[in-house]
Amino acid sequence: MGQVLSLVAAALGICALTTWLGRDLAFGTARIFSFVGFGMLIAQTFVPALRRGSLGILWLGLIASAIGYGLGPFISYYVDTNPSAVTSAVGLTALTVLGMGAAGFAWSKDTVRWMKPLSYVVLAAVFVSIGSLIFGGLGSLSPVISVVILVVSALLILVDFNYVRKHATEDDVIWLATGIFVSIINIFISLLSLFGNR
Repeated sequence: MGQVLSLVAAALGICALTTWLGRDLAFGTARIFSFVGFGMLIAQTFVPALRRGSLGILWLGLIASAIGYGLGPFISYYVDTNPSAVTSAVGLTALTVLGMGAAGFAWSKDTVRWMKPLSYVVLAAVFVSIGSLIFGGLGSLSPVISVVILVVSALLILVDFNYVRKHATEDDVIWLATGIFVSIINIFISLLSLFGNR
């Protein structure tokens, strides 16, 4: 548990730093970084070497950097135009992660069978979001997609913490940390989208 949370904290720190460093990037450049980060996540799914050892830790850091640079100008825009949405999203993200993590760790029932279906739902929702960036907005569907990503990502945190308690080995540390990190980012972005569109 300590190793997983240490890696999550490091990834969040890298992401926060690169978000700040990338605050003045053009929106198009930021989208490229987001696509690169998403592609790196897909690669990690299919290449076991990217989920273990020092290469896995480096890969997680690179994913966090790409996501951070991708978020830079978007977060900067919200900080300038709607700072209360950012603080609300940060606070509610922290509460959601704390609550779902504690619930997953305390829950005696094994939730491992939920992992793949929930991951597929998040992946599908993210694909829809990316498609909307490329081909045009989601219109009235945007809040629905944000809520789906929010709820499913929160459930994935519960499942990941439950997995840490019941099944995790040394080989699982990096991919679990990556999953928790990505779920936290998804929750934050979904909440920011919801608060920012009020």
